[in-house]
Amino acid sequence: MPAKGEFMTTKEFSQVVWDEETIDDCRQIIRLAVREDLGQGYDLTTLALVAHDARGIARVVSRESGVVAGLRPAELALVEMNTGTTWHSFVAEGDSVHPGQALAEVSGSTRDILTAERLILNLIGRMSGIATLTRRYVDAVASTNAHIYDTRKTTPGWRRLEKYAVTCGGGHNHRTGLFDAVLIKDNHIAHAAHNVSRAIEQARDFLAKQDDRDSSASAMIEVEVDTLKQLQGALAAKPDIVLLDNMSYDELRHAVAMRDATDPAVELEASGGINLQTVADVAACGVDRISVGALTHSAVSLDVGLDWADVTS
Repeated sequence: MPAKGEFMTTKEFSQVVWDEETIDDCRQIIRLAVREDLGQGYDLTTLALVAHDARGIARVVSRESGVVAGLRPAELALVEMNTGTTWHSFVAEGDSVHPGQALAEVSGSTRDILTAERLILNLIGRMSGIATLTRRYVDAVASTNAHIYDTRKTTPGWRRLEKYAVTCGGGHNHRTGLFDAVLIKDNHIAHAAHNVSRAIEQARDFLAKQDDRDSSASAMIEVEVDTLKQLQGALAAKPDIVLLDNMSYDELRHAVAMRDATDPAVELEASGGINLQTVADVAACGVDRISVGALTHSAVSLDVGLDWADVTS
């Protein structure tokens, strides 16, 4: 068995980082958000009340304890909006913060800061909420060998940003999309009228025929089962991962024993309705991975606000 924090297999899903692909997704989200707020017009309130030459310094402040994510997207939003403001972060993505702590400072045109205020707070609040919830799950299984994974239950268009937030919270990313791994689910098997082992073999044959220059040729194969009988067939076909869907604690323990006796290299992932009250007990059953849709679909935004440090008219 692996040491704590190590994976049995050298294969892993690609992990979302702050790279050009994530930045491009973020830019598109920002452009839509700006259109939602400004349309083809302006910030009427700010133009009416704030002089064009007013300057200011404002700080993004956390109103509650949590884990920070979204600082890089917020800074990018100021660039995309052509504000000409200066951004300085006081903390790093993934840092724990307390109520009243300043996360970042933005200085420049008061009009530009006010116009961008809600967008940067939405980005930081949403992503920090995901990072904070993820950290709670990660901490709950810290004494076990299990790792916490997200799912594709993400806000349309926000997937890379939300998965990036999961990594800021210490979690791991499951497959980013349908393109980067094989995940054989019950509906695939039912439609093709295959048993589990045959479905795995067919997927492996398909990948073997792909061009070596195509990343799909080395894609991971995971299969979902919901009974121990299905697990037996899956283990015989040696996929990379078997997803144990909605199994009881006793079934999970039996599944781990079956895997250990058959092929310890196959990783086991538990999924299905797992929450903060049950995740530690699931991890204690001996599974390697726990996927939790709630990380992204049920996270509550962290309460952050913008406070003026200095305003010059």
